[in-house]
Amino acid sequence: IYPSINPSIQSSLSLSLSLSLSLSLSQTEISPCSPQDKSAQSDTELPPGTPIIQLRLAGDKRKHYEGRVEVYYNGEWGTVCDDDFSIHAANILCRELGYVEAVSWSPSSKYGKGEGRIWLDNVHCSGRERTLAQCKSNGFGVSDCKHSEDVGVVCNQRRIPGFKFISSFTNSVESLNVQIEEVRIRAIYSQRKRVPITEGYLEVKDGGKWRQICDEEWTEMNNRVICGMYGFPGEKGYNTKVYKLLAKRRKKNYWDFGVNCTGNEASLHGCKLGHKVELKGNATCEKGMPVVVSCVPGRAFAPSYTQGFSKAYRVEQPLVRLRGGANTGDGRVEVLKNGEWGTVCDDSWNLKAASVVCRELGFGSAKEALAGGRLGQGMGPVHMNEVECSGFEKSLTECYFNRDALGCSHEEDAAVRCNVPAMGFQNKLRLSGGRNPFEGRVEVLAEKNDSLVWGTVCSDSWGTMEATVVCRQLGLGFASNAFQETWYWPGDVRADDVVMSGVRCSGTEMTLAQCLHHGKHLHCPRGGGRFAAGVSCSESAPDLVLNAQVVEHTTYLEDRPMYILQCANEEHCLSSSAATATPSSYRRLMRFSSQIHNNGQSDFRPRAAHNSWVWHDCHRHYHSMEVFTHYDLLSLNGTKVAEGHKASFCLEDTQCEEGTEKRYECANFGQQGITVGCWDTYRHDIDCQWIDVTDVVPGDYIFQVVINPNYEVAESDYTNNIMKCRCRYDGHRIWTYNCHIGERR
Repeated sequence: IYPSINPSIQSSLSLSLSLSLSLSLSQTEISPCSPQDKSAQSDTELPPGTPIIQLRLAGDKRKHYEGRVEVYYNGEWGTVCDDDFSIHAANILCRELGYVEAVSWSPSSKYGKGEGRIWLDNVHCSGRERTLAQCKSNGFGVSDCKHSEDVGVVCNQRRIPGFKFISSFTNSVESLNVQIEEVRIRAIYSQRKRVPITEGYLEVKDGGKWRQICDEEWTEMNNRVICGMYGFPGEKGYNTKVYKLLAKRRKKNYWDFGVNCTGNEASLHGCKLGHKVELKGNATCEKGMPVVVSCVPGRAFAPSYTQGFSKAYRVEQPLVRLRGGANTGDGRVEVLKNGEWGTVCDDSWNLKAASVVCRELGFGSAKEALAGGRLGQGMGPVHMNEVECSGFEKSLTECYFNRDALGCSHEEDAAVRCNVPAMGFQNKLRLSGGRNPFEGRVEVLAEKNDSLVWGTVCSDSWGTMEATVVCRQLGLGFASNAFQETWYWPGDVRADDVVMSGVRCSGTEMTLAQCLHHGKHLHCPRGGGRFAAGVSCSESAPDLVLNAQVVEHTTYLEDRPMYILQCANEEHCLSSSAATATPSSYRRLMRFSSQIHNNGQSDFRPRAAHNSWVWHDCHRHYHSMEVFTHYDLLSLNGTKVAEGHKASFCLEDTQCEEGTEKRYECANFGQQGITVGCWDTYRHDIDCQWIDVTDVVPGDYIFQVVINPNYEVAESDYTNNIMKCRCRYDGHRIWTYNCHIGERR
């Protein structure tokens, strides 16, 4: 059940755009020069071969004349590194944006960290260049900087008299600097309670006033762009008669311009201006009416009034999926080929290809096309390289691409961040009492005694999966901890404040309300005061993946006498029949090595603090996680015939990728964990690194390994925590083959 939207956004959905929106206008409309004034035209021309760029100032503290420097190049926005940046470069940039000069420039991401690529590094300008693209640099996209080094600029507020913005994209067509503050879809009264809002009048905020757009030149491509930026994959028709009737009754205030989009723009700011609209007293457009947009949401975001339908449908096997993202619509792109999931190399990866992925999965257009394994590294093959899309394909698999991914590693895995509909989810949940905005006691807005009140969640059955959903719903990233006691946080919390109990989530839900719970019949045995549920969230998370080949190549049988298995028996690493075995008897063990990689974006650390680790005197070591992996032997129909488990008595960096330094070592009771880019190896000759198969009869089986089986530690992706192999045991020898990570088709 989707929650109702906050009243403040029922009437409209708003999306902030760049304050400096560069939209091209035809030369015949605005040029103050006559066609014969060739000298004026030649002054605006740039040398042949000048790179095509566009500039804007952005950032949290932004005014229209200051902000983080962002460059639009090759279809996507990026930033500029502060290395070697100077006041000369700042002057060039400010003049290119229409200001007389620069006042100052600021290093070290004063205006916030940008996203996407760092397009320019080591920029050297003499001060005589007409565009930043003419300045010397390392080359577009060649940088060793991080976004913490993004440069910002403050321009003099005075504009250049008679300034005419030169469009870098056409290099010959003049443009205006048009101020647009926001864009919204304003629903009519009968549709304002629907979530999400998919249909209504399109309005732009210009000079502090909301204005309609005349539909005289409006096209389907324009609709496609607007729907995409609001998180909808497609557009549809609407009842023209209804809106014409309503338009006659409404007071109108039209914007002066039409808009011309190609359909591939990520938002309205990428579109060009059409002809100036002829208005009668700025009240009406002679040949049209206000633009109306109607969008089709993806299935996961179907409006609340359509929920509860009972029609059966067959869910098709997806060919593309997202993994490793913190929020809905974010993730590493993976493609299914020949029954095996693989990744996409970031060579030539851009917003067009990213938008195809987003729309295919039921989201809108892409906000970002991410490269360099930014959302974690995948496993298995790299299926696609040098992907080129027109932007109108229905699936990424329809785009042109190079099947030869030779030279591409998982460090180059492509990812996306998609526009998603505004569902109002964040208005139904909040955190309170925490030390920072990323942690606190979970409070839910729920109906109680015929009124809406904020209440707590009972912590019985509360765990990592539930915390994961809370962090996702609030847009705070991944869960780092799930708390079952929150009495130590400030706030007067009583037992009768509980409004939700029995919560159980799979971890894939978009909201806590979509998880299983008791509904109105609350039941909280320990009370909801001291034991109110809490969470802490993090922008990044680890991701553990087992190396399947190592397991497959190291499996063998060993008969081991019971008298040297006493420590292992104490740790319950043998089958139940070992309890009655004599010291001189033998146990048959299926042994193997396991190599567990951390492919995530943060270190994997045990949930328990060092002071609460369990000491095992027999083996003389601490257990930081009582169960780190499960080892199971299953029949072909899935019945368990033998089992084992591995406690993390020594969770450490056995080896790391080149350039990555080890951080965790068990020696001398040191800290335990697995660093990003490192792996922990449990050799086949270590106690408990086995399955006791003494009582197993010969036959064909499935060998299964599950890492972090109880979800004690939050990860960015749990689907790759499982490995399965086919296994054959003839009573004397054992073979494992066809080992693979995660599910297969």
